[in-house]
Amino acid sequence: MNTNKLYLTGARVVLFDSVLEDAAVLLDNGVIAAINPESGSGAQAVNLSGKTLMPGMIDLHCDALEKEVEPRPNVHFPLDFACAQADRRNAAAGVTTIFHALSFANAELGVRNNAFAAEVARAVHAWQPHALVDNRVHARYEITDTTAQEVLESLLVNNELHLLSFMDHTPGQGQFKDIDAYRNYLSRTYKKNAEELDAILDAKFAAAEGAVQRMQVLAETARRCGISIASHDDDTPQKIDIMKTLGAAISEFPINLETAQAAKANGVYTLFGAPNVLRGKSQSGSMKAVDAVKAGVADCLCGDYSPAALLNAVMKLPELTGISLPEAVRLVSANPARASGLLDRGEIAVNKRADLIAINHLGGLPHVEQVWVNGVRSYSTVAGHG
Repeated sequence: MNTNKLYLTGARVVLFDSVLEDAAVLLDNGVIAAINPESGSGAQAVNLSGKTLMPGMIDLHCDALEKEVEPRPNVHFPLDFACAQADRRNAAAGVTTIFHALSFANAELGVRNNAFAAEVARAVHAWQPHALVDNRVHARYEITDTTAQEVLESLLVNNELHLLSFMDHTPGQGQFKDIDAYRNYLSRTYKKNAEELDAILDAKFAAAEGAVQRMQVLAETARRCGISIASHDDDTPQKIDIMKTLGAAISEFPINLETAQAAKANGVYTLFGAPNVLRGKSQSGSMKAVDAVKAGVADCLCGDYSPAALLNAVMKLPELTGISLPEAVRLVSANPARASGLLDRGEIAVNKRADLIAINHLGGLPHVEQVWVNGVRSYSTVAGHG
């Protein structure tokens, strides 16, 4: 028996645009070799009777690693421990490619400062040889930070970043539509007092000068390195136009329908949060993800702050919106793969990378039972398949 070949049988297989019942998939040396082959001769057979087999999920934006590093304000775990915990959580959630969103925002927000964020990025790479899933780094650059450019350029040219997004949390636009909303967020989340809040706001407004030039330089470096670019909390079609000129391929969390439509019209992938689907609303009062799906302006879903929300959101969307299961699955597989340039994965199709998850349902909730990454079982809750 060839241990590099697996014959997955009896599954409900979710393809790009259809579902095969009681189907088989042959894996060989890390790729999908055949769908419903005549036989699996010479391969190790795995019976998936009653289970749903779908592509491993690709999460373009999840900042949960920051909470693994700093579970409470100023309480830090060792970085290798934090990376290991995040890796295991993503495997259990069915996320086989994770872009850990790390914020580069100077020293204003906890772990979100340049030196520490760069350390975390390098820790992700250091842990990867031991990892269960494909761990990647998504750098979120706060454009009012005047000091991150050199750090980010170094990470880019050293192949230590896989996605670069531009975010602007200056009050008056985007996620924070007024100064009070921004102050309340910082006060609630980071326990800042009034004097500290005033200092942060003054610094942000002052640093806004020169932001466009910094973005242009970083965008050029990212394009040269073949790294996808995203924009964050776009709130107008004009913002989409600006980001498109920088080479942005992804619009993360567009604030309203008009902006999401502009992104689609410009060939920019849109991304919404899976927690938004489960909660039925945005935490900042922006567009509901379910409404975006219904309107046909949602291309991708991300874990945002909860990787476990992805699978549950996918399985709920057909009921909530009327889309098909393959359409829902594409939001977390084929579409994010294309948006990030990972054309080797994201579908159950011949010659694609064998990143797959087998799903069961327990107590009415979808449950990840087995995970294969690059054709190797990396996670299982099935006895005898550890």
